[in-house]
Amino acid sequence: MSHQSVLLREVISNLQPKNGEIYLDGTFGAGGYSRAILESATCKLYAIDRDQTAQKFAAELNKKFPDRFVFLAGKFSDSERLLRDKNITELDGMVFDIGVSSMQLDDKSRGFSFDSDARLDMRMDQNSFPSAYEIVNEASEKELARIIKEFGEEPKAKQIAKHIVMARAIQPVSSCRDLAEIARSLYLGYSKTDPATRTFQAIRIAVNHELDELKSALNSSITLLKKGGRLVVVSFHSLEDSIVKNFLKEQSGAKQTFSRYQPVLEQQNSHKNFQIISKSAISPSEEEVAANPRARSAKMRVAVRL
Repeated sequence: MSHQSVLLREVISNLQPKNGEIYLDGTFGAGGYSRAILESATCKLYAIDRDQTAQKFAAELNKKFPDRFVFLAGKFSDSERLLRDKNITELDGMVFDIGVSSMQLDDKSRGFSFDSDARLDMRMDQNSFPSAYEIVNEASEKELARIIKEFGEEPKAKQIAKHIVMARAIQPVSSCRDLAEIARSLYLGYSKTDPATRTFQAIRIAVNHELDELKSALNSSITLLKKGGRLVVVSFHSLEDSIVKNFLKEQSGAKQTFSRYQPVLEQQNSHKNFQIISKSAISPSEEEVAANPRARSAKMRVAVRL
């Protein structure tokens, strides 16, 4: 399946790129958002990705927009430093597309896909450590259960962790298919989504520290966005969306405490950094989901820097 940028039209209409402005695509991937931003206005765009395979897509955009596109290899949680190295301290807009990309899922050798016989991996940065293989085969049963429960919201986390430990006592759980079959074995009958989904999500998040990365990237938006700058975040599961939603609530003053017993806390929360543009998350249209089933769980939230 070729890469299709989710909610592309909605991202561009909410980011509102303008001539002469500077934008950041914090999760470049295959470059769908970056290309659309550059085509919609004569602006400058910086793009960040920690996955080395993204660089071939960046090279294509660099040929087309040599004076307006700059690719920065690294983590989007490190946006401030990466941009500062290019003498950029203010942005007019930032877009983040959180989670695993289609190109990572579709490349069976990367160890993200349920039905791959490749060695478990799931690293977005292939120079990082540990991979999914080490976590699955070396973490304690208690730690595996915590990861699968906390990051996968998997109700059978304890049982899955126990079965992983039982299986690896005989031989290593080495391939994606091996791990998927363990998770599936605890579910009988029809499931709307593959029973391995939550376990794979959990291990992948643990491998890549995805939730901490997201929190750091969101915090950087407070520093980097100038007044009127727009933040657009697309996420794909409830854990990510909750982090984005709570961050924007807090930064827009919606989580203020008005208790008479906490007047100091009240004063601290009174400063607002963002105005939320859409009260509820924006979801893909039925037409988009029909054309790209991977879009079905996407949620987009938008805010403007005050």
